[in-house]
Amino acid sequence: MKFLDLAKVYIRSGSGGNGCISFRREKYIEYGGPDGGDGGKGGSVRIEVVDGLNTLIDFRYQQHFFAKNGQPGMGKQRTGKDGDDIVLRVPEGTEILDEDQETVIADLTEVGQTFVLAKGGNGGFGNLHFKTSTNQAPRRSNPGQEGVERTIWLRLKLIADVGLLGLPNAGKSTFLAATSNARPKIADYPFTTLHPNLGVVGVDGVEFVVADIPGLIEGASEGRGLGDLFLGHVERCSVLLHLVDGTSETIAEDYQTIITEVDSYGGILAEKPRVTVLNKVDALDEEARKAAVAELEAASGGPVMQMSGVAREGVNDVLRALRTQIDDDKLRLKTANDEPEPWRP
Repeated sequence: MKFLDLAKVYIRSGSGGNGCISFRREKYIEYGGPDGGDGGKGGSVRIEVVDGLNTLIDFRYQQHFFAKNGQPGMGKQRTGKDGDDIVLRVPEGTEILDEDQETVIADLTEVGQTFVLAKGGNGGFGNLHFKTSTNQAPRRSNPGQEGVERTIWLRLKLIADVGLLGLPNAGKSTFLAATSNARPKIADYPFTTLHPNLGVVGVDGVEFVVADIPGLIEGASEGRGLGDLFLGHVERCSVLLHLVDGTSETIAEDYQTIITEVDSYGGILAEKPRVTVLNKVDALDEEARKAAVAELEAASGGPVMQMSGVAREGVNDVLRALRTQIDDDKLRLKTANDEPEPWRP
């Protein structure tokens, strides 16, 4: 299935049916009176989060969603039929943006969540509704309310616990393939990964989800390479795993390139906790490994772990460090949610 994380959708809710002007006229009934029914309600356009989806590819083949109009009211006090609703089904982590692609209308992060994108119009009143003691034969009715038409954007941000960062060929896909059942494309040329991949990783009986995104290069925030189009997929992660190629001759520059692009992207991503790992250490001898670790520690200003995805050296230690960060993040989130609101008089 092709991955698609941004889709433009045109929606329109149904208009309400018009009210009816009608009078009861039957043989041997002297006082018939008004009996025009109300119009039916127009259908609404709703969006719902369902399980089993991880892409917005369905909206590439259908972009227009128009709900049915309500039927007009009829005589004999009959109300028109309501229009059918339309439901757009999306995966977890879908953001609904206004036409400007900046204003967030809703952020759907849990299966079962629903949101009304466009409410159907109310049906108009029939003349039966206007009957009074002083107006026994009203000849007026209301038209149905017009539906709502709008253009929205759907943007998918994958929900994962760990997000992988690094330059092209830093070993992100190899790490994902070595630790999960995911089978991302792996090759010895840059930009092998062209769309995000998800994998379920387990360590010490605990499982969590890792997201692998296409590699960043210098100038990605300005659109170079694949740009920062996919950085949104790691915004929801608890921790970022920053892999640095240990065989590179410019380890410090490689590290700083990624940090610069993440800072340029801004938002909450720059504040995420990070685990820095020197990858591909199986290709280095003991002396070269110590020098590379020292260079990366000096550049990052913090501890550096060592790993080889191919040889599976140090992989479990990295997974345990990630699990600790995930637990700490969930604890912070729980503490923040449990804090009572400040008292207000």
